[in-house]
Amino acid sequence: MIYFASDFHLGIPSWHSPSAKERESRVLRWLDLVAKDEKLKAVYLVGDIFDFWFEYSMVVPKGYIRILGKLAELSDRGVELHLFTGNHDVWMFDYFEKELNAKVYRDPIEITLGEKRFFIGHGDGLGPGDHGYKFIKKIFRNRFCQWLFRWLHPDLGARLATFFSSSSRAAQAKHEPFLGADKEWLIVFANEKIKQNPEIDYFIFGHRHLALDLLLQNGRSRYVNLGEWFSGGNYAVFDGNELVLIPFETTKESFPDQS
Repeated sequence: MIYFASDFHLGIPSWHSPSAKERESRVLRWLDLVAKDEKLKAVYLVGDIFDFWFEYSMVVPKGYIRILGKLAELSDRGVELHLFTGNHDVWMFDYFEKELNAKVYRDPIEITLGEKRFFIGHGDGLGPGDHGYKFIKKIFRNRFCQWLFRWLHPDLGARLATFFSSSSRAAQAKHEPFLGADKEWLIVFANEKIKQNPEIDYFIFGHRHLALDLLLQNGRSRYVNLGEWFSGGNYAVFDGNELVLIPFETTKESFPDQS
């Protein structure tokens, strides 16, 4: 079995606040659920795992011990860990690769899993529009800009990033209405992509904060958005042939029927 989830946004509004702890607890319960699966092969965390993450040479953000420990347990068992950077945790460098033996992706990937072809990415900066963010993303990923930020004291850098992150995320944590397939940038992107590569079976994204599973224009490929974990959380399970999107709050501490 292969599991997918995204947009935990751990650490907002602050890593030690009650709401952040509750969300971390929910993610931990999900990882415990995943760990019980005897057929577990891999876990894909598709971006914005943390609401802010920056790796200094000798410093990483405070908190997240339980999450990192649980991921380490999975890795030690031989479970593949695949982590995608999102727009909030774009500054992952080599910490997770060294400590968790995880594969870190900074761009979307195409990969064959089981009998299906997948296109997987966080989703930020894809599709038409959002030109302001696309410009900012280039700055965030610029090595010189990263070098400059590294010279800020970690306390100052974290406080500055958390302030801007919290200001924007507070509104986006609310219910996100579906805009229609022709106005959802990631769906538009996926429909254009299958014209170039009709062999893709699943497009797996996060970022949008709206859990969706729908057929694309070719009537075969599926767009799956993993949603967010502010209000319950969703995850996807792939058994090698079929993928199912599941609300975590409905599964409690037991598995859905995977027969």
